[in-house]
Amino acid sequence: MESLWILERLKGLDLLKDRDVWWWPNALSFEVVIGAVLTQNTKWENVEKSLQNLKVARILSDDDEESLHNLALCQSIENHIIASGFYRQKSSRLIALARAMQSDFGDFGGFCDNVEREWLLLQKGIGFESADSILNYACGREVMVVDKYSFRLLQQLGIEIYEYNELQSWFMDLALGDLHRLYKDMPLAQIYARYHGKIVEFSKRKMRLENENL
Repeated sequence: MESLWILERLKGLDLLKDRDVWWWPNALSFEVVIGAVLTQNTKWENVEKSLQNLKVARILSDDDEESLHNLALCQSIENHIIASGFYRQKSSRLIALARAMQSDFGDFGGFCDNVEREWLLLQKGIGFESADSILNYACGREVMVVDKYSFRLLQQLGIEIYEYNELQSWFMDLALGDLHRLYKDMPLAQIYARYHGKIVEFSKRKMRLENENL
């Protein structure tokens, strides 16, 4: 059993039809940074409500640098993100993250170009999954997010890997030649993004893959 086996079968199911090209809505924007924190311990539908509230309040806009600046100036965004749960905690952490981004990188463009995973993991409330979501979906880095759906999918196929980095390495073990055959000239970061999205969509639909080796 290899990661390619899973990718090929998920790709054949056309799970991302009519979805964003990176799967995550508004990928490669500052909005993803906010969404990566808001989605912790809640459903994406609740995150969408909070993001819309932030747009109505003109904290979040189509301009990434303006959005970063606006959030860094806030004292609280609690009232706008109640739908996402843990709103007091998430409010303080998002504002602190925005201020740290400005302090250490100057602007969102500088952040995307220069941030490292280790820096993100030092920020309060940012774990492996959130850090990799930001790196891949906001910054376009060649890293794949793994999560509970990734773990459960492998578990159904008789493979149990409990440690995050090991699980991530297993899924990212893909030969560039195979990826070119499947995706032509699609950037590697986008392939990883879509692979993760396929796993999430597949799992939410309660579908199963059959491992012929079992």
